[in-house]
Amino acid sequence: MSKSYRQGQILKLIRSQRISTQEELARALKKLGIAATQVTLSRDIRELRLVKTPEGYQEMAPGEPGPSFESLAAEFLLDAAGAQNLVVLKTHPGNASTVAVALDNEEWPEVVGTIAGDDTVLVIAPDCAQAEKLRKRFMELLKV
Repeated sequence: MSKSYRQGQILKLIRSQRISTQEELARALKKLGIAATQVTLSRDIRELRLVKTPEGYQEMAPGEPGPSFESLAAEFLLDAAGAQNLVVLKTHPGNASTVAVALDNEEWPEVVGTIAGDDTVLVIAPDCAQAEKLRKRFMELLKV
């Protein structure tokens, strides 16, 4: 099964029904005979530019910037912890991918990249000093 087929089915599903979590998406795909891991779904959600809304996942219009990282962090970010050149962000369940996409779109120079799970975002910094700077910046967002 090709990636484009799977992503096409994801778009059909979110257009036709309310899907609020990656787990729900995985179950709906499985009913169609498509097995997909959480990592694959996170990547697909990012590539398809899907955002999580109160009505479930929805497509962003082309060129639409989507919500800012700061606004998403204020709503979904729970904690930030450092580990060497990494920062681990904890979010409410089902929101890590949305937060990671928004952070990637910010193009902060101290962020090399992100990897999202269900409720955790791994933020990769170029070195330990930059990671600590990021962690402090994330913690400041939690105080707002």
